[in-house]
Amino acid sequence: MSSVLKLQPREEKLISVDSHVLYTDEWVMPRLPERLRPRWTEAVKKYQAESARKMGGFMPNINDIMDPEAWNDPGHTEPHAKLKAMDRDGVWAEVIFPELSGSKLCTPQMMGADWKEVLSGLNDAIGDFAAVDTERLLCAYQMMPFDVEWAVKEVDRIARKGGRCIQLPPYPHEFGLKDYYHEDYKPMWKAIEEAGLVVLQHLETTEDFYEIMSRDPTPVKGIAMGMPALKMQEVFAFWLLTGVLEEHPKLKVIMVEPGLGWLPFLFEVILDGRIKQGHYSFPKLKMLPSEYFKRQMGATFMFEPYGLKMAYEYFGPDVLYWSTDFPHPATCWPKSKEHIETQFSAAGIKPDDRYKIVCGNAMKTFGFS
Repeated sequence: MSSVLKLQPREEKLISVDSHVLYTDEWVMPRLPERLRPRWTEAVKKYQAESARKMGGFMPNINDIMDPEAWNDPGHTEPHAKLKAMDRDGVWAEVIFPELSGSKLCTPQMMGADWKEVLSGLNDAIGDFAAVDTERLLCAYQMMPFDVEWAVKEVDRIARKGGRCIQLPPYPHEFGLKDYYHEDYKPMWKAIEEAGLVVLQHLETTEDFYEIMSRDPTPVKGIAMGMPALKMQEVFAFWLLTGVLEEHPKLKVIMVEPGLGWLPFLFEVILDGRIKQGHYSFPKLKMLPSEYFKRQMGATFMFEPYGLKMAYEYFGPDVLYWSTDFPHPATCWPKSKEHIETQFSAAGIKPDDRYKIVCGNAMKTFGFS
């Protein structure tokens, strides 16, 4: 008599590929050489003053721009509390971004020649946070490629620390840097490929955001606040149309918090569409932009049932990464499981594909157990 092997369903361990931690001065400063601690303090004050100037005196209410319960939860600043906050939400693991990225502080403009040493210290602070539980906490190490030779060394150092991803500024030109297709970056891309690190391009505001804000008459600057995600079409285009992914086929790039619903239009009309119509040529490409996207890229999302449905039908499940965006306004914390049931049901996602989107893709891309 033959026996029948009964396959057990895979356990769905939720992995958020975008949540945030506020690395406080009390956390970062001990990781810096004593002589550089004043540099950090000065840069924070300078950044805050410059932000206030750009915003023309507008001071948003924290309740308008953040989820107050999540923002004030100890898990926003302390790693053991972070694990407890994740447990409360039913989330197994997270890719964590700093509330204030290295690009805001660790630059030659802000710190002079000390920027490299301070950025390495910030990365040590990030690594110490993740070290509390390396199975569940994966932190986005910071990279500013003003000095490519140094960047290559920092990539190697991050890899030896057990890092699996780095965050680069999505708009390098705003820092006086060359765009990422430039040949000067080739040694850095090679080092990242060899180390197996994932490049993260997180949603950020640009200089024109503040110009829009200056004209925005709404009380919470809601016009300006809605613009940054759509601005990311520039980031998509520079990665996909310049040939950098063709030249570096092992490079993995995740677009963080772009939103999904508009991406099928972006590819159908702007990226793939113009090539198919024959009006535009991109000689460094051997495939359509959508094919590079499926091979080497991906995008995160929060709660977007219709957008999820559209992106799922257009791209398939392998490029989609669920996230909580803790503790920002769109966060589903601490009810992530309920939100997943609601939106995945509305989007008509098949069970095997749901598994990929909420955890499987992240396991494969970032090396979670």
